[in-house]
Amino acid sequence: MKRKVVVITTGGTIEKIYDEDSGTLSNRGSHLRQMLKRLRLPYTHVEHHDLMSKDSLDMTEEDRKKLVATVEKLLNTVPIIILHGTDTMQVTAERLYETFADLSAPIILTGAMKPFGFEDSDALQNFTEALIASELVKPGVYITMHGKIHVMPGVRKNRQHRTFEKSDDPLQD
Repeated sequence: MKRKVVVITTGGTIEKIYDEDSGTLSNRGSHLRQMLKRLRLPYTHVEHHDLMSKDSLDMTEEDRKKLVATVEKLLNTVPIIILHGTDTMQVTAERLYETFADLSAPIILTGAMKPFGFEDSDALQNFTEALIASELVKPGVYITMHGKIHVMPGVRKNRQHRTFEKSDDPLQD
């Protein structure tokens, strides 16, 4: 029997596309299908909800309300993974932590420092780690990136090290 995981995509660097004509990166849709094609998941069914395609710096209060409402509709006993931009990921994770005090399954946020499709991207690694974490952790809200699982609250982006850490982590800048 396959385990079900819900994935909500919101945009961010993990889903940016390089436009050769303009020489820019932008959010224009989810890469989740391409990522899933590169993984072998015979025991996992992924249910995809493509919510928005935004850089997290452009996310508004209304966008976060829409995300919270979507999570609320999808909450049950299956894990939820949210692909999100890293610049304001901790803001969204804090909001989810404050909103959903009594969870029956984990909510895991992940993203990337380099877009999926770039040779040295961390996107597929971080998504794969979120999938694994979703099976291992207790109900709660987490940020998972670069081989670490951070339980909320008190997680922040360390811009110097280009990853996430607990506020009391000795690597903090």
